[in-house]
Order: sequence, then C-alpha cells, then structure tokens
Amino acid sequence: MASQIPYLDVQNLTKRFGAQVLFDNISFSIAEGQKVGLVARNGTGKSTLMSVLMDKEGHESGDIIYRRDLKVGYLEQSPQFDPEESVLQACFNHEDDPEKVLKAKQILTQLHITNLEQPMGQLSGGQQKRVALANVLITEPDFLMLDEPTNHLDLEMIEWLEGYLNRGNKTIFMVTHDRFFLDKVCNTILELDDRTIYTYRGNYAYYLEKRQERMDNLRAEIQHSKNLYRRELDWMRRQPQARGHKAKYREDAFYELEKVAKQRIEDRQVRLKASTVYIGSKIFECQYVSKAFDDRGQKKVILDNFYYNFARFEKMGIVGNNGTGKSTFIKMLLGEVQPDNGKFDIGETVRFGYFSQEGLKFREDQKVIDVITEIADYIDLGGGKHMTASQFLQFFLFTPEEQHNYVYKLSGGEKRKLYLCTVLMRNPNFLVLDEPTNDLDIQTLQVLEEYLQDFAGCVIVVSHDRYFMDKVVDHLLVFKGEGEIQDFPGNYTQYREWSRMQAKDEAEQAKPAKNGNATAESDGAGTAKRDANFENKRKMSYKEKREYEQLTQEIDALTEEQKKLEEELCSGNLSVEELTEKSKRLPEIKDELDEKEMRWLELAEML
Repeated sequence: MASQIPYLDVQNLTKRFGAQVLFDNISFSIAEGQKVGLVARNGTGKSTLMSVLMDKEGHESGDIIYRRDLKVGYLEQSPQFDPEESVLQACFNHEDDPEKVLKAKQILTQLHITNLEQPMGQLSGGQQKRVALANVLITEPDFLMLDEPTNHLDLEMIEWLEGYLNRGNKTIFMVTHDRFFLDKVCNTILELDDRTIYTYRGNYAYYLEKRQERMDNLRAEIQHSKNLYRRELDWMRRQPQARGHKAKYREDAFYELEKVAKQRIEDRQVRLKASTVYIGSKIFECQYVSKAFDDRGQKKVILDNFYYNFARFEKMGIVGNNGTGKSTFIKMLLGEVQPDNGKFDIGETVRFGYFSQEGLKFREDQKVIDVITEIADYIDLGGGKHMTASQFLQFFLFTPEEQHNYVYKLSGGEKRKLYLCTVLMRNPNFLVLDEPTNDLDIQTLQVLEEYLQDFAGCVIVVSHDRYFMDKVVDHLLVFKGEGEIQDFPGNYTQYREWSRMQAKDEAEQAKPAKNGNATAESDGAGTAKRDANFENKRKMSYKEKREYEQLTQEIDALTEEQKKLEEELCSGNLSVEELTEKSKRLPEIKDELDEKEMRWLELAEML
C-alpha cells in the first residue's frame, strides 16, 4: 500500500541571517495526526523556521511542500491587530456565520476574554496573544502552526489548551519552552542543533532520554577522532615528498577528521554556587496587608488582611489565574505599589534582585559583555574564588563569540537571558522573579533551575511554568481571587494532586447528605477527623436542622445546574443570545455555591 502523503514535507532547507547559517540543508516531514514540538537554543532560528514555513520569510534553498488543499492555522509569536476593531471582529471576521461566532465566544470565554466589543487597542499584549490563539482554534484548520502558544496563559488556561489539543486527531507543529506542555501534547520532538534537525519520535521525556544517548555517542566519536587526529597530524606535518604521491584520499580524510575533532559540545560539568551577600534571620513580614482596585466600577480585592512571615532561605512559588494579584503582591513587597492597609516590614540585610515581566531596555549599540561589565567585572564564588563576567555569561550559554555581539543582533529570548544575567550579576540575597521563564530556551531554563536550587538566599517565583516550579520551589502561595490566598507546603504537581483529592473527598462527603444520611459516621477516605471534644459541641437547634436540610437540597440543585450549564456552553448548540445569557449565569452559580457550602460546613460541624 502506498504511504500517505505528509501534511508538510521539508526538503534540504537552508536559511542564512547575514553571515550566520541558521539551518543548513535540513529535511523533515509531518504526517496527519502528528503533534510535533520544535526545541532549540535562543537565537538559533526556531521562530525563523516557523516564519519560513509560513512563507513570511524567504530562504536560500530547499523545498517546502504542503499537501494540496490543506487548511493551515498560524499563531505568530507577536501577532498584530488593527487597534480600532473589536475583539470579535479581530478574532473572526465572518459575522454572517453564526456557528463560527458562537464558537469564537466559547473559546474566548475559556481564555478569559469576555468583553467582545472592546477595541483591540485597549488590550494588553498578553490579551492580544490570547485573542490570536482563539482566532486560530476557531477556524478548525487541518494543520496548526503555533509559536509559543502558552505565553500569557495562566495555569488554568494552559491545562484547558492541553485538553483541547489532545482531543481528536489534530496535526500540530509548535515552538514552545513549556516542558510540561510538550510532554502532555507532543508525540514527536524536533531538535534544531548546530544547524541540523534531529527527530525523536516520542514525548519530551523520551526526547531527554534519547538526546542524552546522542550526546554520549557524539562525545565518544569526538574523543576517538581527537586521538586519531593527533596521529594523522604528525603524518601531515612531514615534508610533502615523504607522504608519497598516492595519499590524496588520506589528506581529504584528514580534513574531515579535523572537523569532527574540533567540534565543541556545550557540556557544563560544574554547577555555579555564587557566594551571596549575608542575609539575616529577619527577611520580611507581611503585616495584615489589604489591597483593592477599582475595576470598571467594581471593587477588585487583591489582599484582604493578609499576614505572612517569610523564613530565611525560603523558596516560594506564587501561582494563580491572571488578574488575581500576583504581580501586585510582588510590587508591594518591593515598594513600587502601596498597600491600602498594613505594611511590609523588610529585614535590614535583605538585598533584592528583581526580574520583572516588563524586562529591561538595553542600548542597542552595546556589546553583550559590556552590558555585564558595567555592573561588575566578576562575581564572588566564596573561598577566595571568583568568576569573571565573561565566564558568568558563558555559564548562561553565551559563547565567547556571542558575548561580543551587539544587543541589536540578539533575539527576544537572548535579550531576556541577558536581562536575567544583569539581575544575578548584582549578587542579591533575595531573588524576586516575575515570569522568568517566558521566552527562555529549555537549556537556559535548566541552567537557571540549577542556579536557584543552589542559591544560598531567598527566592520568590511567579510563574506559569509547572516544570520549573516543581524543580525550584518548596511551597506555594495560591492566589484564588477576591483576596483569598492559600499557603500550600509543596510544589505545583503536589498541589494539583492535593486539589484533585480534595474535590474527590468533597464529593464523597456530599454523598451521605444527598442520600439523607446527614449523620453518617463513616471514617472513609477524605472524611475529616472528628474533634476530640465532639460530644461537647453545641447541638443543632430545630431551625438550624431545617436550614441544613434546605442547604443540602439547594447545593445539589446548584451543582446539577452548574454541570448542565457547562455541558451546554461546550456543546456548540446554543444561539448567540443563549450563550450570552448562560455565560452570565455561570459565575453567579459559583458564587452562590461558595456561600452556601461555607454555611453548610459550619452547620455540619454541629452534627
């Protein structure tokens, strides 16, 4: 049987950027149903390859062949919109197609874009990226081309997108640095390394294993070539007449051998353990802080009488949906935003190093090395040892050649990496990192993870990168909105597992009440342990018993209504008017459930 025609077939593709060759004679293909992730270092041409494949940029040689009549959807890294058009117009221009408009509203709601008449010019860059993502998904293309699809999504949105992309037999080619996302979605990894493409037919975990095997084999080959090269070099240094007249083939082989022997592999065997400035026992105390903003006439609570005493050497992650106040909390800690009530009491020895989402403006005519030496010529490693600015940059994967590049030549990811180096080079003892993983390549993320694991100071990380958080932090502050903050002792994966168990336990606890057995004494999994003084608790009054029974019925009814409503919103069968009405009802149900469940729990304690 003839093999199926691939959706995309790339043959002998070459692209240069000035004198730099980004990829040289590369070939690969993507078949129907393949979900392919492209990984590479910053500045090596990932987004350029995507642009070339979409005919946004030219190339020197090679062929790019799509299957005939293939419908391709493309998400750019930095999409551009007409600032005057509305969200709905920007997202989908076929106003005469009610089904498409309805689907647009459903997906935009999942991405927390609710004001569909708002002009695009009023949206932040992150919101515009979400509109662009919705635009691609709505059209249901045969082949999705996604450049950094998880940037500017919160954890809830990322998990929704994972589920969406895993449904059905979708064909995808994506560039992303989100390793959890790669592992969950992709079944093939392409690595662009040293201008060549390597294919790994598995998820991200499989890629890590097989890449290590490839690098081990390459090291062995280089070492063998070096040994052989030394022997052949002695032969080449003899007088030409001593070599004989029939050794031309041996000369050619020598030069090929020389290329292999002189290959360099980025292989850091040493972890960087910088000596931080002394930090005392007092770090900071968040003393009953409250903060709220006016959000289109509504009071938006960020912190509500919040208290926290930060411990020495603590490494804390902050997670939560967009708009719950994570960055505001950071800015209050740093004194950039003032609380409405309460205060942050900072220890005298604390020296902050702040990496912000906004980044840093560099002089475009400066060299990379000059940006760092303006801060310091070396970093103290302790014990009388130092690391020069150049060595420090090399540790963060700026090669000696790249260190003498001008800033204007750097990619967006390389500029973010340089900004990170400027923060670390100041030798702070308390690092505050707000979305540090955005636009950083996987290799740099691994270096940063090692650095933070060994960092002899305090760390706060705000991030949507689940893989990164699991590696770095030892507990979380979970911002749930409306001033509610949960302190969780563990990493993100542990928190998600705990959340799932809690939801399961609550469902199990609700079963006896649903069956009328309000006084069930089962000690099954998830049931809270009875207080030792159970017998001494106040008994329910008759009125409270009636209230308890009524609440049980109301909670069951609201839960059923919520489930039915969510199914209807995802069905795609609603009219525009019905979708609008039901979308308004869903948050009302959640608020009612929260209120009634809190009272139900109070009464349940008296049973």
